[in-house]
Amino acid sequence: MSEEMNSYNVSTIAEMTGGIILANFNKSSNVRETSYQSEAELERNLLENLISQGYERANFKSNEELYANLKIQIERLNNVSFSKPEWNRFLVEYLDSPNDGMVEKTRKIQEDCVYDFTFDDGHLKNLKIIDKKNIHNNFLQVVNQVNGEGNHHNRYDVTILINGLPLVHIELKKRGVNLHEAFNQIHRYSKESFNSENSLYKYVQIFVISNGTYTRYFANTTAHNKNNYEFTCEWADAKNKVIRDLEDFTKTFFEKRVILEVLTKYCVFDVNNTLLIMRPYQIAATERILWKIKSSYELKKAGRVEAGGFIWHTTGSGKTLTSFKTAKLATMLDYIDKVFFVVDRKDLDFQTMKEYQKFQPDSVNGSKDTKELKRCIEKDDNRIVVTTIQKLNEFVKKNPTHEIYDKHCVLIFDECHRSQFGEAQKNIRKTFKKYYQFGFTGTPIFPENSLKGDTTSGIFGAQLHSYVITDAIRDEKVLKFKVDYNNITPQFKDAEMETDNEKLKKLEKKMLLHPERISEITKHVLKVFDAKTRRNEFYDLKQRRLNGFNAMFAVQSVEAAKLYYEEFQKQQNCLPKEKRLKVATIYSFAANEEQSAIGEIVDENFEPSAMDFTAKEFLDKVINDYNECFKTNFSTNGNEFQNYYKDLSQKVKDKEVDLLIVVGMFLTGFDAPTLNTLFVDKNLRYHGLIQAFSRTNRILNKVKTFGNIVCFRNLEIATQDAIKTFGEANDINIILEKSYDEYINGFTDEETGKTFKGYIEICNEIVSKFPDPTEIVLEADKKEFAELFGELLKSENILRNFDEFEEFEKIISDRQMQDMKSVYVDIRESILNMKRGESAELEQIDFSDVEFQIDLLKTDEINLDYILALILEKSKENDDVESLKAEIRRVIRSSLGTRAKEALIMSFINNKRLSELKNTEDIIESFYSFAKKEKENKIISLVEEENLKEDSKRFIEKAISKGYVEYAGDELDRIIPPTSRRQGAREKKKESVLEKIRKIVEVFVGI
Repeated sequence: MSEEMNSYNVSTIAEMTGGIILANFNKSSNVRETSYQSEAELERNLLENLISQGYERANFKSNEELYANLKIQIERLNNVSFSKPEWNRFLVEYLDSPNDGMVEKTRKIQEDCVYDFTFDDGHLKNLKIIDKKNIHNNFLQVVNQVNGEGNHHNRYDVTILINGLPLVHIELKKRGVNLHEAFNQIHRYSKESFNSENSLYKYVQIFVISNGTYTRYFANTTAHNKNNYEFTCEWADAKNKVIRDLEDFTKTFFEKRVILEVLTKYCVFDVNNTLLIMRPYQIAATERILWKIKSSYELKKAGRVEAGGFIWHTTGSGKTLTSFKTAKLATMLDYIDKVFFVVDRKDLDFQTMKEYQKFQPDSVNGSKDTKELKRCIEKDDNRIVVTTIQKLNEFVKKNPTHEIYDKHCVLIFDECHRSQFGEAQKNIRKTFKKYYQFGFTGTPIFPENSLKGDTTSGIFGAQLHSYVITDAIRDEKVLKFKVDYNNITPQFKDAEMETDNEKLKKLEKKMLLHPERISEITKHVLKVFDAKTRRNEFYDLKQRRLNGFNAMFAVQSVEAAKLYYEEFQKQQNCLPKEKRLKVATIYSFAANEEQSAIGEIVDENFEPSAMDFTAKEFLDKVINDYNECFKTNFSTNGNEFQNYYKDLSQKVKDKEVDLLIVVGMFLTGFDAPTLNTLFVDKNLRYHGLIQAFSRTNRILNKVKTFGNIVCFRNLEIATQDAIKTFGEANDINIILEKSYDEYINGFTDEETGKTFKGYIEICNEIVSKFPDPTEIVLEADKKEFAELFGELLKSENILRNFDEFEEFEKIISDRQMQDMKSVYVDIRESILNMKRGESAELEQIDFSDVEFQIDLLKTDEINLDYILALILEKSKENDDVESLKAEIRRVIRSSLGTRAKEALIMSFINNKRLSELKNTEDIIESFYSFAKKEKENKIISLVEEENLKEDSKRFIEKAISKGYVEYAGDELDRIIPPTSRRQGAREKKKESVLEKIRKIVEVFVGI
């Protein structure tokens, strides 16, 4: 480890020799500069620091120079020499294959970094582009202000070259500028030049953004649900202390060994071609386990509890990724014979199975048949075995004397809280003689929530690393909870905390399952559902336009699930089909095992045949309803029930199910980011409560602000107890959201001391200062308005989650709000145009610290059908077409989604006799018919004008249906006509076509 790294360490690092995550970070003792620092000075300081850390300074500015340097570095790494024809052939065959996009380049770095190349004299050599086994063989250079050519000319701030390839890019802004500016600039470069033909920047794996004060990193990925600002990450030490300042970040993250290990060991390129980079706490946990295996092996402790340990990472923090990556890295230890990655059968959803199969073919089988598992264990080239705890237990029972038990085996339990005290765990631990056992959990069992004194540390060994819920909320990796307590039926409250099972069942029959109570709760859920799940608001996700989020309903028993399911059907019968919630339910037989921990959620298996006749009969009806709704064919027979579980799981994740009623299934380990609300009519305590609540708090986008919990039982004390146990230092205020009153009237944050304006104050201030925003002229006023309106959008986005807000009397009229939105978007567009124009240097007012809340603006976009209905309505009120057009323009311009359609809508008004249209259906049908012809004409014109190839019409139609043009792959390249590559003519042609297709997509998306 370098001297720079050692200067930050404390003595505890001794227990972690070789780790890249510091045990304890202390700021350097250097006195911080207090004078103004320009962006150029920030960049200069960064370059100096990197050079002092051993990076070679290079001065390449052009693509040609980058390619010339690349040849030198690849030759150096592989100890070869290319002739010019050989080098050109190596580029075309492998390194810069003409049809490669950034996905293919990423695959080369992550999975396919060695190529068998035949030189002109006939000899074959394995050529590396990065050395993953001996990372210090890689050569690091730093360049700045490289020119990028595409449909715009760009200059990139600072780039780190590894063996000549730009694998890390850093975008800087001066101190005080909003960090979103740097993030947005990287996305702009991705569209304008990073991915242009022959650009080596397609190879970038990691982006870093910094304004000096704050620094974050993120993966270069095409995944539309992973490239939001919310998925950027801060660097930290092993105690989760964040390292924000660029100087400190550079000395740690950019220490040569650290950045090389992050690139070669701690990235995951998944089955969906999404590049993920592990977060510091995930890396720290992985390093701790690998260190523990090594030290336990050397001290001959295998087969004892002290040879293992557990990782406490809160629910939603990515434990499965950490545990799986740890398992893969453990297979690389010479003295380890096998690594068992053990999951619960219910975790084997379709996505997870695909991921495991990619790493270890035929390694996953959810059934109890152990033949495949035995074959996998006995196969010499299988260093890892991915299996379920159920199947591993069956194997142990059927093969009591197998030779594997005497070999050095690592056992990694994903979500160990579910199985830690069961018979299966004991059998496995008793049978394996030289094991190193590790568990991952978001909710450990401590003495205070243990029923018999058994604890997680007693089974798995010492806690090796923690990242608790308060850490995750501070880092914005999970959301806070907003909890409502609804005492709808007060006469039942005395029964709620009853612990005697027999008495509880009797009370349930008598009171908790009373038809009136079920009816009232169902009525309340239907009443608040739209507000809680934001059902009338919109956002984009995975190329789909979604309205709001979805919810789960946790109930006490199978009988309760049955009654609620029927009541939802009954109360929704009178609603039109399109207004009804899609309600599903699932439950199964739960073995009557003794619980080991207070609040443990009883585990249901996949054996519906074990249920009593009434429960199974009703489950058959539920599945038939599901089949009818989704045109599927599942049942309770054999594997079909497990397939129903998997399909239902995916449909909840895809937000095709609105409300899922559950007893125990899906309340632990299930991850659906679109789910934001949990209704609770179930006794929850300790880890069961945190597990269930945590189904709602996954990060998704800016619209989803926290997890909504709606309780129909008195869980307030239980919630506080659980938070105290699994949080840190009684941090209830960190985990739970502020009240409605605080958001309306303002509050002071207890942790930071920062004062936040209330919604009323923001509304009054903006109305007072800008009564008519369309009249704002001065740039300074535009900036102040943009800042205030952004605050207003954020405040309103939070308040929409509160039932009380529906009764709030508006301070800003609908007409004023329309104008404000329109002006807000105009200001943003003028700034973007200014940045691209030559006059940007002359701009006197600096907008770089303003973050435009465009995602929040899109939530209540006015849709096309609404505008068409409005045209019909106004045309009947007014014969003056120009007056009508002016009013419709005002509405169109207040909505981002319809702005691009303005000319199309105006053309429709000019070309149609509106008086002949009788109702809304007429005008909608007439417009869509008109728009379809216009779309076809525009596509045909573009194809002819640009002489595009035969498949171009299908490509453009596909882009319109997706809502964006795919520029990362080779599809766009294939429709471009033959064009000379001299002086970048082909690239210019491609960018010109891309821009024209984008304009067509903007206009016709959704039509």
